[in-house]
Amino acid sequence: MKISCVILNYNDADTALKLAFRICGYKTLSDVILVDNGSTDGSFEKLEAAVNGQEQKKFHGIQAFKNGGYGAGNNLGVRYAVEHCGATHVVIANPDVDFSEDCLKKMMRVFENHLDVAAAAATMEDARFGRQRNGWPLRGFAGELLAMGPVSHRLFRRFLEYPESRFEGKQAAFVDALHGSMLMIDAEKFQEQGGYDEGLFLYQEEAVLGRRLKTGGYRSVLLLNCSYRHEHSASIGKTFQGQMDRQRLREKSVLYYMRKYLFINPFQVALAKLWFWGIRMEIRAAMMLENWIKK
Repeated sequence: MKISCVILNYNDADTALKLAFRICGYKTLSDVILVDNGSTDGSFEKLEAAVNGQEQKKFHGIQAFKNGGYGAGNNLGVRYAVEHCGATHVVIANPDVDFSEDCLKKMMRVFENHLDVAAAAATMEDARFGRQRNGWPLRGFAGELLAMGPVSHRLFRRFLEYPESRFEGKQAAFVDALHGSMLMIDAEKFQEQGGYDEGLFLYQEEAVLGRRLKTGGYRSVLLLNCSYRHEHSASIGKTFQGQMDRQRLREKSVLYYMRKYLFINPFQVALAKLWFWGIRMEIRAAMMLENWIKK
């Protein structure tokens, strides 16, 4: 196995470089690829300077001509890792994560022991929400709608996620989809199935990748015996200010996913849009209540 790590940056070179320098000494990683996703703040120049000044020559800096979103940027990084670094496996990592080399070694063993595995991730420790169950089943139309709502997700959680019995007493478990903030993929299988869908800018990439891999006969694994830390939405928050902006972006992605992968009909499209309106009302009410409490 030859493993590269792809770190996708947009207007946050300092965070990306902090992770790159932290992991550059890991012997399990042959290369660290810094992908600048069309930044507008001079990020690429910072990344390029770090690449040129790195004594180990482990860093690679590449630039996308535009910000095509999470999927397009990471697809570019994976292609580079395969074509220029000879990578067989790639760690796809957000700039705002922290993971150990021991965690990488445990993920490596999954691929060595299970030839049908295409993706693996450790358990996520979220800076805001604590330990997260970052592997979940693929959902249908109703499940996707319920998972979006702040209230409905809590009420129907037991029907939207795997039961605890699936994970109890295990070191790892097979799941349909994995959180995209940090995972290791088999590069050949990933590319064979089309990688990430570049029609999505942000959100729903995990569901698409999980569905594509599953359709190809491949499996995804969530490791329960190791974890990584994630600063939840740190990069997103710098780009899309406010809950409503992020909600609208998520709605666009969910509708795209439903149309292309769940093959919903016009009535379901109308129902989804009505549901989205209801979620916005929930968010507005919560924001008004929060402001009232602060006063």
